[in-house]
Amino acid sequence: MSPNTLFMGQQLLFIAACASTNSEAQQLLIKNEATEGCTVITHRQTQGRGQRGNSWEAEPGQNITLSVILSPSFLAVRQQFYLNMAVSLAVLDLLREQGLEQAQVKWPNDLFFEDKKLGGILIENTINSHSLQHSIVGIGLNVNQLRFATPTATSMANVCGHTFDLQKVTLRLLELLEKRYLQLRNGHTARLKYEYLQGLYRYQEVHPFKVGQQQVQGQILGVDEAGRLAVEIANELRYFDFKEIAHVI
Repeated sequence: MSPNTLFMGQQLLFIAACASTNSEAQQLLIKNEATEGCTVITHRQTQGRGQRGNSWEAEPGQNITLSVILSPSFLAVRQQFYLNMAVSLAVLDLLREQGLEQAQVKWPNDLFFEDKKLGGILIENTINSHSLQHSIVGIGLNVNQLRFATPTATSMANVCGHTFDLQKVTLRLLELLEKRYLQLRNGHTARLKYEYLQGLYRYQEVHPFKVGQQQVQGQILGVDEAGRLAVEIANELRYFDFKEIAHVI
């Protein structure tokens, strides 16, 4: 199992079961045993986590659960959300290649298809005073799982009506991830941001949001460098950090 890449996934560690691939990747970093692009894959994750400590649940052996170690020292700390954009676009590229043309990125870190969640991204950064030092990019993608405890989740198989070769899809994801990462490393941030916004869930549409305990009508107009969501509410442009605003679906 080896992707057609320069470095992404060339050092690959498969673990049949683990608590969290991000935690396993962190241990490799601590031990100085990882090269850039090192990828940890598991079929069964017992303590997977999402953004801000949310849990991530997946049926063993049916989905993609992996973490990739990157060294984006070319990114200033204030630019770190560009990495999120690049990773999100790589997963979006994969979904569209596989027949899910209407897939979208739901800010800040989810992949959606028609109001249902296909997957999620968790990026954990180590920073120094000026730039990113290491990033652990965790990706969970529902591929062949057909039944979910929550009605707001779906999978590639559910949408397309057939199962997928999990190994081939995983390798293709690593190839697309390297392509987008190199695009970022070469400084094409404006292009990445444009494509990210074009694929953003409910972009430039008026929809209900929850801000604190209040439900409001708003329109997403963009995302700033820090990753804050720009939403126009009552003719006022406001910026929101993670967990400060939520879609009402």
